Amino acid sequence: MGRILCGVDIGGTKFAIGLVDEKGTIIDKIYSRDHVGKNEEDLVTLVTENIREIMARNRLQETDLPGLGIGFAGHIRYRDGVVITTSNLKGFKNYPLREAFQTRFNTPVKLDNDANAQAFGEYKFGAGQGVDDMVFLTVSTGIGAGIIINKKLYRGTTGTAGEFGHTIVEPKSDLVCTCGNRGCLMACASGLALPSLYKKKLKEGKKSILPLPPDYDLSKIDGRILKKGLDIGDPVSREIILECGYYMGVGIYNIFQALNPPLIVLGGGLTNWGDLYLEKIQSTFYELARDMIFDPVEISVSEIHGDAGVIGAAALTLE
Repeated sequence: MGRILCGVDIGGTKFAIGLVDEKGTIIDKIYSRDHVGKNEEDLVTLVTENIREIMARNRLQETDLPGLGIGFAGHIRYRDGVVITTSNLKGFKNYPLREAFQTRFNTPVKLDNDANAQAFGEYKFGAGQGVDDMVFLTVSTGIGAGIIINKKLYRGTTGTAGEFGHTIVEPKSDLVCTCGNRGCLMACASGLALPSLYKKKLKEGKKSILPLPPDYDLSKIDGRILKKGLDIGDPVSREIILECGYYMGVGIYNIFQALNPPLIVLGGGLTNWGDLYLEKIQSTFYELARDMIFDPVEISVSEIHGDAGVIGAAALTLE
């Protein structure tokens, strides 16, 4: 057996820990939501306990690991291993998360933004294998990205490169992003936008056939509900999915103009909307790019799917 990698994916609603082989296959994993609401120190302690548990049940010592990779949903100052800020968990403002874990483990700890981790995982083990340059976009509750240039992660001066979710695609939009700006890609096309978009369609007089209770809280509309709507032929769900696909296509066009990558990979929960969504993204992009494409540009879907966070975090130990 080759080396075993350990990856930790810490998000706002769950964290996951996985042991991964050198081909990117998960050997064992733990999921938990017990960290929600905990302060920084208690969260680190809880995750540490779970790391030790998964190592013990697989008879691993720290010396068996080349390192510990951690992907965290927030802005990371990579060189210092510090979480600058996060909108997903309480606290963690300028928190030295890498050091907090490093004091508990003797193996090297790598900490990065979760989208960067997923991008590197996709590059090493998924759709990005064999390319030197690519962009990975995670489209879920929010929108983030990781950039691979010349086989390496590009992080920028601070470590926050790839925040394409905060590029503005509709300046006159009524949708306000979590950053405070109007018309960000994240405000128009992420899971955060879906309740507002659904309410807007109903206000415009559109009729939905989603089987929701009369007292249903529309703020809970999410990608899974709209996928069910798409499957039963709900016109409102279909319209929203196409609108989100349009704005993703606009966003990818801007990425293409800025970075000119040969490959853009989409991951995250909203990619479960399927071909209708992907084809709208692709058609919008190609309509905008027209004859400005001089070499092939591929837009594809993640090959490591729902485990991208854990596999990507584990891959950081190979960087």
